[in-house]
Amino acid sequence: MVIPSKIKWLSIISVSICFSLSMLMQAAESDAEKPATSQQHSTGQLPLEQLRIFAEVYNRIKSTYVEDVDDVKLIKGAIAGMLDSLDPHSRYLDQESYDEVQDSSSGQYGGLGVQVIPSKGGISIISPIDNSPAKRAGIKAGDLVIKINNTPLRHVKANDAMEMMRGEMGGKIHLTILREGEEELLEFDLVREVIKLSSIKAESLGNGIVYIRISQFQRRTAYELGEAIEKIRQQKGGKIKGLILDMRDNPGGVLIAAEAVSDAFLNEGLIVSTKGKVTQANYQFYAEQGDILYGAPMIVLINGGSASAAEIVAGALQDQKRAIILGTRSFGKGSVQTVIPLSETVALKLTTSRYYTPSGRSIQGIGITPDINIRQRDIAKAVQAKPEVYESDLKGSLKSETKLASGNELSEDALGLLARDFQLREALNLLRGISILSLKTN
Repeated sequence: MVIPSKIKWLSIISVSICFSLSMLMQAAESDAEKPATSQQHSTGQLPLEQLRIFAEVYNRIKSTYVEDVDDVKLIKGAIAGMLDSLDPHSRYLDQESYDEVQDSSSGQYGGLGVQVIPSKGGISIISPIDNSPAKRAGIKAGDLVIKINNTPLRHVKANDAMEMMRGEMGGKIHLTILREGEEELLEFDLVREVIKLSSIKAESLGNGIVYIRISQFQRRTAYELGEAIEKIRQQKGGKIKGLILDMRDNPGGVLIAAEAVSDAFLNEGLIVSTKGKVTQANYQFYAEQGDILYGAPMIVLINGGSASAAEIVAGALQDQKRAIILGTRSFGKGSVQTVIPLSETVALKLTTSRYYTPSGRSIQGIGITPDINIRQRDIAKAVQAKPEVYESDLKGSLKSETKLASGNELSEDALGLLARDFQLREALNLLRGISILSLKTN
């Protein structure tokens, strides 16, 4: 039964807890000579002594704390504490957090545009979202936020720290960041705004090679991917000779979207399997016939900001020998979270299973290792070289009987990407070589 009022829901829990604990304490007292054992805990029996202590702490706070404490605040704190003790991804979602989770999976939410995870001394940036305040300011994956509005985060709970980053649209926020390789702390002033997530960006890189970036996995990502590829195919009037799929700094998202994207490039075979405690958490997802590229070669770009759903896609395409993975080792989040509604306004985000690549690998804590390890580098400005002289430049030279082939025209966006992205240029050169060899073989 769903109760619309959060206060009413928490009040019922409060009464239920007190009643249950009262009964349990009576049972514990009558069974005091039989202390709880590890076997009791593993078989699901309640730890009566710990519940008695919990009830005692609750009553002591209510009766002797220097100020009056709201019951709702205490219960919410107890729930948050339970979840904080599990792993960095399980948490209690109040109404604001629940709304944000629903909005981000649908493609729009408010904030700074960063995916974060609790870390020692602060909160770590998994990745900034494309075209967000954080991305435009220069915040990078791996940055450690150690202060928010000059408040140190060393002794601030992770959920409280993330709550400090939220606020009204248009509100200003100051972040102090520790970045590896930088001697001094970095200071950033940002303004919260509505983050509109377009998960797919596509560009033609010439010679039939397509670049597609997936910034995050949303419900419509696979559909948008298909549209983007078909649009470029029609614009170029023919076959796509190769694809570079960029999932760098992609923090993940909706699991079924990752499965559908993987399926788009495969004709058969296992994509991902999950294993958990309950039956619903155990399943296998297989590809269906229909490769959107008709077998054209692929290169997938990943880095330390590629996490969760992005790692599922990279792992599936790597294990099925469908793509070459290029870049650096991915983040290593090999668990699946389920959002469990508790009422119309609050929910529980709980880790319910681990996922495994087609070969049975768990990437939890170790990530996806690329087939070709290439770190990103700054591309130095080209040195003005002495112009080369050709036969056609000589005075009185014979005219050619054939017309010089012109290179494929690239958009300004494509030229800009290649001018500043070393890993992308390396991927493009590799894919061009594969395409040439494929043509010669065929």
